[in-house]
Amino acid sequence: MEARHLRYAVALAEHEHFGRAAGELGIAQPPLSKQIADLEREVGARLFDRTRQGVFPTAAGEAFLARARRALDEIAAATVDAGRAARGETGRLRLGFIASALLDPLPGILSRFGRERPDVRLELHEMATSRSSPALVAGELDVALTLGPPRGAGAEHLVSVPIRRDHVIAVVSTAHPYAGQQSVSADQLRRQPLIVSAGEDEPAVVAVLRTLLGTDSSALGGATVARDVHTIIGLAASGVGIGLGPSRMRAVPRPGVRFCEVTPRTPLPDLVLSFAARDHSPVLRAFLDTIRKNCPDVGAALNDRLRTHT
Repeated sequence: MEARHLRYAVALAEHEHFGRAAGELGIAQPPLSKQIADLEREVGARLFDRTRQGVFPTAAGEAFLARARRALDEIAAATVDAGRAARGETGRLRLGFIASALLDPLPGILSRFGRERPDVRLELHEMATSRSSPALVAGELDVALTLGPPRGAGAEHLVSVPIRRDHVIAVVSTAHPYAGQQSVSADQLRRQPLIVSAGEDEPAVVAVLRTLLGTDSSALGGATVARDVHTIIGLAASGVGIGLGPSRMRAVPRPGVRFCEVTPRTPLPDLVLSFAARDHSPVLRAFLDTIRKNCPDVGAALNDRLRTHT
């Protein structure tokens, strides 16, 4: 029994006439009559009474048609669902991200993706670079936003592209002596208590700060360690010390703090988008399309990386 047999039976029941049903189905009447007869033999019961007034379902036919209609509805729904999945309109995306990505550009990306793909289930995990990189390699994440490209075993199988560049700035309490300055120097920072990211979480950031302040800097060695930029800003507002983080911190509307440039201007590791080169899922493709729309300057680099891994 095939789906066409179900369609033939339903059409015949609706038109109550072999000729009219055949016309709707786009086939000749004799083949339709033969197909219905074959169906009845397979079912083992007469499904239609043939009378001079028309063709009408028997009791067995009514029972058969009830399920046939449901089956055809399910087939139609399955076709629709398959198409939506193929277009990346349904499914799941597991995204690991560092906290500072929530300042920029992640809000715009997630907002747009949510509007365009409302039925995709987003699983969002705030994760330090040191955790998200191995999780991506292990297949526990579909996409990761990290500071610097993922490193270590398996990283060569990832596609990575920078999506934001940034540099170090300082954040201080409004009561701090440096609050009125446009910038602070590395020498001034060495003489103050500092608040920085955890080295085990963001080793690339700590490496940059060591270059800026010196590997033997006592200020860096005795710095207060914070998990994310929001904590850095909060501790600075509390007068604990000078917070050091990305210039994206300026996007945080926090009273009681001032932001200062750091001289010399010191680039931070790029904010990098990474995913498995072998992952060709429609949902991932849809997410990358959103990245291209929201970060148009990234599109060419992303396409180059994809061609390299093809």
